[in-house]
Amino acid sequence: MNTTAAAPANAEKRYTVHRADLPLSCPTPEMALWNSHPRVYLPIQDDPDGHAQCPYCSAIYQLVD
Repeated sequence: MNTTAAAPANAEKRYTVHRADLPLSCPTPEMALWNSHPRVYLPIQDDPDGHAQCPYCSAIYQLVD
């Protein structure tokens, strides 16, 4: 079974996420972890504007639905 992630970790600084993607973590499950920071969960659903920023890499996430 191949569990290699498709996307490189922290390649972008802005990401759009959907409610189906929750709980939100950075890096996301689709990202490779071997060259990234530890996984941290971001409470984006608790933010009134639907924003979250990773404390490690400063990536910004926007909840769109």
